[in-house]
Amino acid sequence: MAVLAHAEAGEIAARLRVLALPAHQDLRAPENGLVMLRGRVGGDGAPFNLGEATVSRAAVRLASGEVGFGYTLGRDGEKARLIALCDALVQSRDFGGAVERDVIAPLREQLMVRRKQAAAETAATKVDFYTMVRGEG
Repeated sequence: MAVLAHAEAGEIAARLRVLALPAHQDLRAPENGLVMLRGRVGGDGAPFNLGEATVSRAAVRLASGEVGFGYTLGRDGEKARLIALCDALVQSRDFGGAVERDVIAPLREQLMVRRKQAAAETAATKVDFYTMVRGEG
């Protein structure tokens, strides 16, 4: 789910086009809402309400009965629907392996490449500070 949440909707849709998708219906049409974000001071302090974030959610049922749910940050209802469809397909005996191989694995690889690129760009700006000790004593 994390891989799908970090992927672009167009990337997911392009990968799904390769598969012969089974009949499916929307149980919950894509909709937008808000969730409360909570934080803690210092990681172990008392929780407090930090603010709200916009999320989209959807639910899909395959003709064979599997139900998938999709949530994503932002207002991209189509992405939430595609995530829900992938969730349902992964649960299917007929499509689970194909979705993992043809959709999720390539998206995971793209995500790892992007993360490595970002880490390399960040590392290039690293500054090492050091203190020189004066010889007076």
